[in-house]
Amino acid sequence: MPDGVKATADMIPGHATPEATRAYAEASGLPEGHWSDFLRTRIRLSSIGVGTFPGAADHATDVEVAAVVSRALRSGLNVVDTAAHYRWGRALAAVGAGLHDALARGVAREAVFVVSKGGFVTFPEGRPPDPEAWFAERVEARGLGRREDLAKGVHCLSPEYLLHQLDLSREAIGVETLDAFLVDQPEVHIPLIGKERLNRKLLAVFTALERAVREGRLRFYGIATFHAMRVETDNPLFQSLTSMLGLAEKAAREASGDERARHHFRLVTIPFNLAMTEGFTRFSHATGQGNIASTLQAAHQLRVYVMGSHALAKGRLAREDWPPLAALTPALAGPAQRAIQFARSTPGLGTALVGMRRLAHLEDALAVARVPPLEKKAYLSLYERSE
Repeated sequence: MPDGVKATADMIPGHATPEATRAYAEASGLPEGHWSDFLRTRIRLSSIGVGTFPGAADHATDVEVAAVVSRALRSGLNVVDTAAHYRWGRALAAVGAGLHDALARGVAREAVFVVSKGGFVTFPEGRPPDPEAWFAERVEARGLGRREDLAKGVHCLSPEYLLHQLDLSREAIGVETLDAFLVDQPEVHIPLIGKERLNRKLLAVFTALERAVREGRLRFYGIATFHAMRVETDNPLFQSLTSMLGLAEKAAREASGDERARHHFRLVTIPFNLAMTEGFTRFSHATGQGNIASTLQAAHQLRVYVMGSHALAKGRLAREDWPPLAALTPALAGPAQRAIQFARSTPGLGTALVGMRRLAHLEDALAVARVPPLEKKAYLSLYERSE
């Protein structure tokens, strides 16, 4: 485990439930519009979630992130997003420390939705001088992946490595069960091996994750994308929700031996912000229901929950105001709050993930959570003004 904040050895049982998340939402005092239903599970999730990517790989950042997570969970944000490789693996333990602190202060584990991701290689001591030798010693020699599973020297797509990162996430955070685990940006393999071979690899990974669900190590899974669900359909990096769900259906049958088994692919993340609106505006998905839809529309029809990443475009949108949005949000202070309001108000987007390293970042998110999202008509008017 990385130096810095250490996760408690005790593994916390449980996972997010409808009863606990409803009670959490009611007790928060935040507007009804702040809450989304996680598909048909009746689990209630906050429209703003804590992202834990930003910051240096040092003890000071560990402490700051733990404080942000704890306060967020005590203030009406019950979604936390992290990944096995964030800050060279240190983000997991910081999330665990914040979660344990929030639970010690009265938050129920069953009220919190914890998401982690895997695929990008975890270098716990920082990027090694010889990544190939490191991979041979730390991954290949342990039977976690082969050279042909590696893309760009940093992304390993094998069932064994993804399960390793799933368990690394569980142990470092200190939870018996993750609410969701996502395969992070599998599209990076397409230029190297093509889409057909990638889908075969994903089928094997999804099958392993279906088995992990049956074992109680996680509840749901999906993919986190950057390009795949924003680009045009003729772009080699494009991946459709329907094809992912087809793979998940096969995986569920293979994992269970039951031809009627239901899959647990329930979540995707796509970048979504003022400068990256393709998930809402680009119609690229054939849903199998007689229409061509945007990613957000297709997800709604196909019963997949969408979280939007990069709500502030790695901080850039916190420094750039847009007058039409400012005119619609006079109660909010500054471009950061307005950019968060734009993302979380998007029809079909369940949760906008905001990277937070300091409590000041959290305060911006909480200021937005305290007001209702934009009305749909007002939100859509912003697209008319940008034409």
